[in-house]
Amino acid sequence: MCEDKNLVAYCGLYCAACFAYQGKIADMARDLRKELRAAKMEKTVAGIPFKEFENYQQCYEVLGAFVKLRCKSACRGGGGNPFCKIRKCCQKKELQGCWECEEFESCTKLDTLKVNHGIAHIKNLKALAKKGLDQFITGKTHWYTEK
Repeated sequence: MCEDKNLVAYCGLYCAACFAYQGKIADMARDLRKELRAAKMEKTVAGIPFKEFENYQQCYEVLGAFVKLRCKSACRGGGGNPFCKIRKCCQKKELQGCWECEEFESCTKLDTLKVNHGIAHIKNLKALAKKGLDQFITGKTHWYTEK
C-alpha cells in the first residue's frame, strides 16, 4: 500500500519500495566497509591462504559501488536515473505518468524496466489508468512481477 502520491514514479513504480530510495543496502555496505577498514582486513586476508580471499579488493570495491546506489529523492524529485527517458517523456507531454498516455502498453521506453521489474510497472500502470492515482495509492503496488 502506498502512502504518498509523490513516491509514485512516472513509470508506475513506487519509489518507497526501491532499495536505492530506502538506502538500507547502501548503509549496510558503508558500515561493512568501515568495519573492514577498522579491522585492517586487507592485511589480515593477505596472510590467510584461502582462495576465496584472493578477490578481497574486488569485493571491497563492489561494496563501494553499493554505497553509491542510493536515491536521495524520489523520481519526481529528480532521484533515480538522471537520463531517464520515461520521466523526460512524461514531463514533455505534461503527464502525471505513463498511465495517462494511450500508448503506454506498447511504449518501448518502458522496456528498460523489464530486467529489474518484470512486468510490475505495467501492472501498476494498468491499475493507475483504471483507478486513478488517488485510488491506486490505497491498494497494492508491484515492484517485481514475472507474470
